[in-house]
Amino acid sequence: MSRRGGKKSHKGGRKQYTNPDEIDAQMKEEELRRQRREEQGDEGEEDISTKMRQPPRDFPSSSSEESESDSDDEDYKDKKKGVSHLIEIENPNRVKNKMKKAKDVDLNQPAAQQLSRREREEIEKQQERSKYRALHAQGKTQEARADLARLAIIKKQRDDAAKKREAEQKAKEAAKENKRK
Repeated sequence: MSRRGGKKSHKGGRKQYTNPDEIDAQMKEEELRRQRREEQGDEGEEDISTKMRQPPRDFPSSSSEESESDSDDEDYKDKKKGVSHLIEIENPNRVKNKMKKAKDVDLNQPAAQQLSRREREEIEKQQERSKYRALHAQGKTQEARADLARLAIIKKQRDDAAKKREAEQKAKEAAKENKRK
């Protein structure tokens, strides 16, 4: 026995195709219904298919329709989905979009006032990095001083090692000359 307790799912079954003749018959029936409604003048009960054929209310197609649909547009725009418009929320984390239009942006203001906080912080970080690099190149930072001290120690060790090699080479050459004599 199945886990569903005898209930069958529509999934996994055979596919059912609608006969084209049936589709044509349904279309004719809908057309007849629509014509009867128009003849009777019963406009209150519109068919869903006729609603779908109408252009959206946001974009009127002609100027004559604009004057008629002004009141309809107001009703359409006032409708909101869900209950979010019924409850006033004071959520500090909720971010409202602050879209600015090009004409509203004041070009006379300094660029620092037009930037957001994150942009300003990013610019400040870049400026601090460039100042640090300049000071580091001049040897004025603690890290640069430590690097220079390490380099001085390494140079001294290399000089000592070079002098020691030269001394060993001279000693070998002197030993070879002594053997030849």
